[in-house]
Amino acid sequence: MPEPVLNDVGVALGKIPGPEISPEMRAMLDAAMQAGDEGGVDTLVKYARAGDPGSRDLVLRRATEWKEARARARNERVRQASAFQLWSGRVEAGGFVSTGNSDVTGLTGVADLTREGLRWRHRVMAQADFQRTGGVTSRERYALGYQPNYKINDRGYIYGNGQYESDRFLGYYSRYSGSIGAGYSVIRRNGLTLDIEVGPAFRQTDFTDRTMQGSLAARGSVELNWTLFSGLIATQSASGYWERYNSTIRSVSAIEAKLLGPLSARLSYTLQYESEPPVGRVTTDTTSRASLVYAF
Repeated sequence: MPEPVLNDVGVALGKIPGPEISPEMRAMLDAAMQAGDEGGVDTLVKYARAGDPGSRDLVLRRATEWKEARARARNERVRQASAFQLWSGRVEAGGFVSTGNSDVTGLTGVADLTREGLRWRHRVMAQADFQRTGGVTSRERYALGYQPNYKINDRGYIYGNGQYESDRFLGYYSRYSGSIGAGYSVIRRNGLTLDIEVGPAFRQTDFTDRTMQGSLAARGSVELNWTLFSGLIATQSASGYWERYNSTIRSVSAIEAKLLGPLSARLSYTLQYESEPPVGRVTTDTTSRASLVYAF
């Protein structure tokens, strides 16, 4: 068969350029990618689909290629990092007002560190509240926790949890808790995450009335992070231990506003309930805090 020959119309059609990304869209994509802003890139892809159908596939392809390259680089960096690298977190310092077993004002400090690996996530938490008035300590609480998570997939994981607490004004000199179980990210999207955990636990408590209790328990927790709008975040963290002798529920509600760079202002309200405290202690303590947070 003879080869097809293009007439004048065919030649003209062959010279028509294909779809291209507009200079404005390309400039915005480049800026978002250079800043490492995945949320911004997703937003540009969304609006390209609605506002420029001719180039939407090109925008989506370029964004996908950038994310894949970014993920490969991140995974390689994690593989080569030592156990002391790639930690991120926050340090909080401020004051509090407490009601319940102790009505005082004082100082508080919190450190929360996390290391994200390919399969493992490690989290270390420490907190201290202290008040001394007229040479007498009227508030003293210390807590230290460690939680390793093994990631099954993007949403599910197996967790372990170990925790030490001391709060003699709430009714115990020391409390050790250990738990294993399963966690799941119910919601995970830009600006909103919701994680739940549940599993068996064991707790041992040395109360201030010189009694000591140890028993099996059930543990559950819920953690919500919600970006209301740029620079303002609301969080809700709640956990509970249900056991035969004494059950505990702890809730921390907070709102955090970005100030400058890594510095934020945080207001929080903590409620802790003990179902069977020692004689002379009330069941519920509350703590309101105002603090500055440095993230790194």
